Amino acid sequence: MTTLAGRGSSPTLDEVAELAGVSRATVSRVVNGSPKVRPEARRAVEAAVAQLHYVPNPMARSLVTRRTDTIALVLSESNAQVFSDPFFARVFRELSESLADTEMNLVLLAARGEREQEKVGRFVRQGHVDGVVLVSPHRDDTLPRMLDEAGVPLVLSGRPPDGRDLCYVDADNTGGARTATEHLLGSGRRRVATVTGPQDMIAGLDRHAGYREALEAAGLPVDERLVAEGDFTEAGGARAMAALLERAPDLDAVFVASDPMAVGALRALREAGRTVPGDVAVVGFDDAAVAATCDPPLTTVAQPLEDMTRLMKELLLSQVEGQEGVRARVCPTRLVRRASA
Repeated sequence: MTTLAGRGSSPTLDEVAELAGVSRATVSRVVNGSPKVRPEARRAVEAAVAQLHYVPNPMARSLVTRRTDTIALVLSESNAQVFSDPFFARVFRELSESLADTEMNLVLLAARGEREQEKVGRFVRQGHVDGVVLVSPHRDDTLPRMLDEAGVPLVLSGRPPDGRDLCYVDADNTGGARTATEHLLGSGRRRVATVTGPQDMIAGLDRHAGYREALEAAGLPVDERLVAEGDFTEAGGARAMAALLERAPDLDAVFVASDPMAVGALRALREAGRTVPGDVAVVGFDDAAVAATCDPPLTTVAQPLEDMTRLMKELLLSQVEGQEGVRARVCPTRLVRRASA
């Protein structure tokens, strides 16, 4: 008989079975979390595992469970934007922290453009991950449809842009933008402009819709000269703000659909000799870290990113476990008042 004590190599499944007095199959079922094990047998296996310091072979386990214990965070943006926009770093950090109490690992994939999306689609369909959290989808992205049709567990950060019935978690972008615009109107501003997000993204469309709803509710016309499209970058915000000042020099407020764009707008206003909030009041969206440190500190709309990433994790893991449940969650936003408006 093999002597269990004092071996130099790692203990095997057979040795755990021998010490526990059960079959190898029973040990395998316990290790892989099967409920089909008698309580006394489970206790014996768990005691043997602890005594031998047995660690399951992850490759062998994945052959049994067909699980990788890995999920992918897929960002549907260029690498330049992924690494420059603090929103993506916050999503990655919050999701990683929310997985800390699980056995799941997190991998980060960028998939902007048809070729990258096809490559990520192949990688996921080949079984390298158990599920996907997809952030920042655009209207022309093929990846959501590809993964949905392949039956891959999938949660979107944001409402699906094409209306497909997919699981998602979103912030109340429309309500948040409406609140921001109402705040500007409530302070006496009447020529309220907006720098929108990209109009091929749900966040961009919804924040634009909230701005328009607030104007209409106040009985004010929507003047298209007061609307400029941005791209969620600081440089894009500066360009859009400069265009607005040229078209409508009498504007006295601006709702900007992201904080990085709002920082760019502040720079453009400063270069044009406009004071904030004296000449032009500014409100952003996201409550990124830069909002509290820019000059002046930025009034902005906060979205509960910690709650959103926790919900994304829970909805995705439910799908991975084969459970059906809630398909969509929309989280409330709130206005954070600072010096810019």
